[in-house]
Amino acid sequence: MASTTGQVLPDAKLERRTRRKFTEDEKLALLEEFDSLKRGEKGAWLRRKGLYSAQVSDWRKTLERKGREGLAPAKPGRKPKDPNAARLEELQRENDRLRKRLDVAEGLVSLQKKLHALLETDENEPSR
Repeated sequence: MASTTGQVLPDAKLERRTRRKFTEDEKLALLEEFDSLKRGEKGAWLRRKGLYSAQVSDWRKTLERKGREGLAPAKPGRKPKDPNAARLEELQRENDRLRKRLDVAEGLVSLQKKLHALLETDENEPSR
């Protein structure tokens, strides 16, 4: 895209932003700075720093729950899968399979009882 002065402007779609990562020291400094501000100044400070109030409150909650080590940046990549998850899924499938077999077996037993009762009544009736 060219402007009226002949300069080529960068295409906004090509610019790729990366997620900012803060060290635990930076997060602590930002929390202290945020807490030192007066009520009316906090919103402007957040805008200047490009932060959201939810980030600051999350950092504060994490600091209270996990301490300083909890503020360290998350490690890249997927979270490790629970080692027991595969075993749990296998056991649930087996449980479902066994429940179906149980339902069939109970149905057969019920059918046998009805058949037995029917045959007993036929034997007890006098023949004509």
